[in-house]
Amino acid sequence: MKSSLKNLHRNIFSLVWTGVRRNYDNLDDNIAKHLGETDADHPVEIHLSRMFSEVFKRHSRDEADRLFIVGTKSTTPSLQKVSSRPVTPWFFSRVFLVLAVSFVMLMALLFVFKSNKVIPGLIFIGSLTVPLSLLMMFFEINVYQNISIRQTMVIFLVGGILSLIVTMTFYMILPIRTEISIESALIVGIVEELAKCVVIILFINSYKANYIFNGVLIGACIGAGFSVFESSGYVSEYGLATIFTRSFQAIGTHTIWAAIIGGAVILGKARKKPFTAKDFVTKPKFYVFLLIAICLHTFWDWDIPDTGIGVSLFQEFIDIVIGWFLIFVMIDAGLREVKTLQGQQIIIHRSKRKKLVNKR
Repeated sequence: MKSSLKNLHRNIFSLVWTGVRRNYDNLDDNIAKHLGETDADHPVEIHLSRMFSEVFKRHSRDEADRLFIVGTKSTTPSLQKVSSRPVTPWFFSRVFLVLAVSFVMLMALLFVFKSNKVIPGLIFIGSLTVPLSLLMMFFEINVYQNISIRQTMVIFLVGGILSLIVTMTFYMILPIRTEISIESALIVGIVEELAKCVVIILFINSYKANYIFNGVLIGACIGAGFSVFESSGYVSEYGLATIFTRSFQAIGTHTIWAAIIGGAVILGKARKKPFTAKDFVTKPKFYVFLLIAICLHTFWDWDIPDTGIGVSLFQEFIDIVIGWFLIFVMIDAGLREVKTLQGQQIIIHRSKRKKLVNKR
């Protein structure tokens, strides 16, 4: 009996591990194909080991400088020159390293030298480290290179604060009960994700963004700004110890959820047209992802009754895995979009050429 149970456990583990490895090494082709609406004969594969392969390599200052000059009229490439190769961001890791080292030095000033004057800086850097690093990753991933670092910072600051203003406005309309329950967590998830969604749509329409990677970047900017200012507020309310938990938890919260929504907004709107109120309820590609983001937020905030810290950490782990899986699906769909658009241009170009030849 024990041997049969042992074999059963081994088989279940093998089955689960095979599924995890398949989705880890190469995201599900059918999901991304449906999102990208591209031909199955032109697959775009994402391998996580390849995606982050540049992180541990040495890069020159010129390579870093080139990342910051994109988005201008003279540096934005034409659609034909946009790369559809697997994305390999690396500079975000340097941003994280600099901010993490700064955070550690500020901690040393506080705990070793007893300097309370560094507390505001500690709160700010601690709140900023993970969201800004993720923001830079999405900035690098935007293969169209049509959004500058200046525009990115404007969306990050203005969009982040504006999303908080919209959130507080919604809270005035839908007051939140203070008791811990699934209903309260759901209301918080709905209010905050809808607030970010409204601001994301506003910026996507105002910037006339038309590509999945643009939407993901704009969403990440707004989510990162929301995360930084919210975390700073929580520290002032619950004490300095809060920064040590919220700083690393930011890897799977607002920045990621808003990036998913930003990509979904692009998927839900007509090409080269603004996102409308009609698109909000008639485009499944949009509202399904919005509902998923709301569910992820709700699950993160929900304290399951009669459970301890272990269950709460497991909830967060599941949330992070699902959130990042959807991010990689968006990346895969974005690369497929590049290939599809470039293919359409080639077809149109050849057809026009044939017409001209026939006329002659």
